[in-house]
Amino acid sequence: MPKNTYTRILATIGPSSADEKTIGALLDAGADAFRFNFSHGTHEEHKQRYDIVRRLSEQKGLFTTIIADLQGPKLRVGEFAKGKILLKEGQTFVLDMKNELGDETRVTLPHKEIFAAIKAGDELLLNDGNIVLEVQSCTADTAVTKVKVGGELSSHKGVNLPNIKLPISAITEKDRQDLEFALDMGVDWISLSFVQSADDVRAARKLIGDRALIISKLEKPSAIVELEDIIKLSDGIMVARGDLGVECPLQTVPVLQKKIIHACRKFARPVIVATQMLESMIEKPTPTRAEVSDVATAVYDGADVVMLSAETAAGKYPVEAVKMMNKTITQVESDPLFFQYMKNLQPISCCMDEADSITYAATEVSKVLKNIKAVVTYTSSGRTTFLISRERPNIPIIAVTPNIKVARQLGLVWGAKRFINEATFNSIDHFEDVAKAVALESGAANHGDHIIITGGFPLGVKGRTNMLHTVYID
Repeated sequence: MPKNTYTRILATIGPSSADEKTIGALLDAGADAFRFNFSHGTHEEHKQRYDIVRRLSEQKGLFTTIIADLQGPKLRVGEFAKGKILLKEGQTFVLDMKNELGDETRVTLPHKEIFAAIKAGDELLLNDGNIVLEVQSCTADTAVTKVKVGGELSSHKGVNLPNIKLPISAITEKDRQDLEFALDMGVDWISLSFVQSADDVRAARKLIGDRALIISKLEKPSAIVELEDIIKLSDGIMVARGDLGVECPLQTVPVLQKKIIHACRKFARPVIVATQMLESMIEKPTPTRAEVSDVATAVYDGADVVMLSAETAAGKYPVEAVKMMNKTITQVESDPLFFQYMKNLQPISCCMDEADSITYAATEVSKVLKNIKAVVTYTSSGRTTFLISRERPNIPIIAVTPNIKVARQLGLVWGAKRFINEATFNSIDHFEDVAKAVALESGAANHGDHIIITGGFPLGVKGRTNMLHTVYID
């Protein structure tokens, strides 16, 4: 591990960070995972970056996580004859399905689903919410609107529809092609954009199966309505604060962030806080105090992962951004009150089955026995590590798995150090020996210390976590 923080850093790879030297520097600076944004770049470019990450990770002895972020059904206006226009407050502006260049009076909106869903009185937000249109009347292919908030509008700018659930799939034809490519390439997680309901996650699961884990990006108010169902069907969640801040009142986003993080912890799902965390570092070598506080707040809230987007993908200082995020996480986690906050935020109902009970008990034992230095868990699917992480123990979590894919997937899980061991355990004594060895190798424990081990008995049976044992390292 290049660092010893519990909270993970996810960096987006883009033009500013796609070369081997920069990717290596990002790993050294503390990046635990990389996001490949399929809204941009070609398949060939993503494959080149993928190969670099895998090669450097192997050289550095890391299990770096790779996420493929699908574009989803991004809603955009068409093209303007002059490239852009200026909309004035109070004027009439028409959106339609005509295949013609736009002007100051109209523009193409090539999404029939929008016309089917909107009605008079609805508001449409354009250009990240900077322009507001109110629908006056609409048909199956035309909407006459009044400009409530004007401004400059250029070709292909995005359209948001607050509180309107569109009859549209979260996976477009482009996404299907990108998905198959990403899965064949070997990514660890697939990130779904524009998730509106639990059904969107179910549809994705049918396509993905067990070839990768699923992150649902929460960008729409309708997703918040079905929050717990979406979390339970997903393997992880992203708080996509960009579009969420456009579609919801801006002042509600910090509250939603805390609500989502708490719900994810309740169901033992890793949660990523994303968008504009160190935004000023796109152009400047240092962030603002408010940005540093934003990162710190996410860490105090109990986020598993904090994410950098344009800061590392297109910014001038990608490595410095990761270093700053790492410094901020380290400072917060060294606060004597940090683990008290984690305890205070513990979900009330945590024990639902045998595995939940064992992992909860392991954390409680670590609090009672002061000489416990680490918890070592054997996992073939990763679930036990998810559950241990949910408890936020004040000791290292060491996941031993026979599967390198699982080791990579666990890179988004709070506090999880990962080790590969392909041995078939023929006894608990054998498992104890391996647990002691990895605890020593990781630096989490020394001779004379105790560790906790959890696993399933009979050993090697997938889906069984029914054993908790304390072990002395002689």
